[in-house]
Amino acid sequence: MLSAAEWATPPTRTELIENLVSGVDRYNPNNVGILEDYLYHQIRSQEYDCLANLAILKLYQFNPDLYNPDVVINILIKALTAYPFPDFNLCISLLDERPDASNSDDPDPLPSLLPILTSLYNLLQQCRFPAFWELYKSDKAESLRDNYTVECVGFEDSVRDVVIRAVTPAFKRIGRDRLSLYLNLTGDDLTAYLEKLGWSIDQSTGVATIPSNPDNQIVSTVVQENIQLPQLSKIIAHAQAVA
Repeated sequence: MLSAAEWATPPTRTELIENLVSGVDRYNPNNVGILEDYLYHQIRSQEYDCLANLAILKLYQFNPDLYNPDVVINILIKALTAYPFPDFNLCISLLDERPDASNSDDPDPLPSLLPILTSLYNLLQQCRFPAFWELYKSDKAESLRDNYTVECVGFEDSVRDVVIRAVTPAFKRIGRDRLSLYLNLTGDDLTAYLEKLGWSIDQSTGVATIPSNPDNQIVSTVVQENIQLPQLSKIIAHAQAVA
């Protein structure tokens, strides 16, 4: 998982993009093409830079004529799996209401896809992983899959990364069938994925063992309170005064 520092300044960010994101040039509409090209580089390379993508949305706010719905949808797709950071909501907050263009020659796909993306995001945040995959694989999300996520390299694996980040601190052991629903993987694909994580599976019981980590270990905690007599006297005196 990314640290806050890596989120703010990804190691893959080039010096050119750093200058655009960190300086006043981030508000220069002439630079929107550079930032959009950088977004598509992220789509193709599994890199991610939230602040650069937010700069695009801010430019669209200030310059509505620059608006490109395909770019916005791709930004939301990249932000979808940035858990636990609030990137998706940050992006949504920068989207202005736009007039209905359904009757135009080139309709805006964002109004129809935004509810689906929002639902997918909410399902991920609620750890309702089987419901996420059901919606994502449904006919309702066909346009999203065929036109957008198919171009986003490693999208489904990035969703699985979210699942693993949620499961790892919550379980010591988990059933193979349950994991299959969570990860949308079956058979040899599931086995290979778990082996890559270093998780072992008991073939006789179908139970996967998650390596120990600070969050999935039960550790007894002894809480010792040190109350001095003068403190207790003040409490008793206060109670008597109130009575």
